[in-house]
Amino acid sequence: MLSPQNRMRRSAEFTTVLRSGRRAGREALSVAYLAPSAREREAAVPPRVGFAVGKPVGNAVTRKRVQRRLRHLMRARIGQLPPGSLLVVRAKPLSASLGYDTLAAQLDGAIASATRPRKHATRRRKGPGAPEKARGGGDLADS
Repeated sequence: MLSPQNRMRRSAEFTTVLRSGRRAGREALSVAYLAPSAREREAAVPPRVGFAVGKPVGNAVTRKRVQRRLRHLMRARIGQLPPGSLLVVRAKPLSASLGYDTLAAQLDGAIASATRPRKHATRRRKGPGAPEKARGGGDLADS
């Protein structure tokens, strides 16, 4: 099991991570990762993980089984997260029917994608301030 010091329990933490964290998804689950602040990193606060397994996953027994599997998988992976970081793992309905190894592979991929530093990250802008090439616009008289 995941130790109590590594579990997120307050809804405010969940909300913060889901609103301002980096997301990565796979077919069976998605994760939201919030990197630690400099203060948390220096204080050596342990990384914390929270789980969200909603009703679309299945009945109560199925949801609890999925949550236990995810908790067990995160126990081995908690050392990969930097101190003070927050991670929320959200189960999708497919997670109930997947095998342990497949679920582990999807979790590894999602965590790696969410924690990977972005190089030259740019967002596509929409609207009047966007460059002409990005909007796909152009004047027919130019051709």
